[in-house]
Amino acid sequence: MSDPRSKAFPVSWDQFHRDARALAWRLSDKGSWQAIVCVTRGGLVPAAIVARELGIRLIETVCVASYHEYKDQGDLDVLKPVGQTFVDLAEGEGEAVLVIDDLVDTGKTAKLVRGMVPKCHYATVYAKPAGRPMVDTFITEVSQDTWIYFPWDMGYSFQPPIAQEDGR
Repeated sequence: MSDPRSKAFPVSWDQFHRDARALAWRLSDKGSWQAIVCVTRGGLVPAAIVARELGIRLIETVCVASYHEYKDQGDLDVLKPVGQTFVDLAEGEGEAVLVIDDLVDTGKTAKLVRGMVPKCHYATVYAKPAGRPMVDTFITEVSQDTWIYFPWDMGYSFQPPIAQEDGR
């Protein structure tokens, strides 16, 4: 199998902000959202944007480490579970709790978090085909073999043309 980062999808701050606002717009008429659970760390930025756009102030984190050394998705490590208050809110109000992440890749993290908050509405900015069935709402689908470079992971530097990278 080829390197999963061979198809690069760099996302600028401007583009990510537009995509996160589009996610908020798409979510605005899907429920009476009372709270957000953001999956750290990738979900922190889109959760902040969605919270602002939808007027949500009750925010929780679930801390899951899945990518190690920014290379491969490895074993999931729950560093902090969802607080009971948010689980109870989701159970009592149905889909009152949004779970926000930047990306669903294989779906392993989403499945784990859905196990903690089964009645949530799971939303991501980006989705890959393997994880797509685990999310309720997303903005952009990318191929499974695409590596998304988020703006917080990048600096400004020269990028060679694609034809040069492929040896064309």
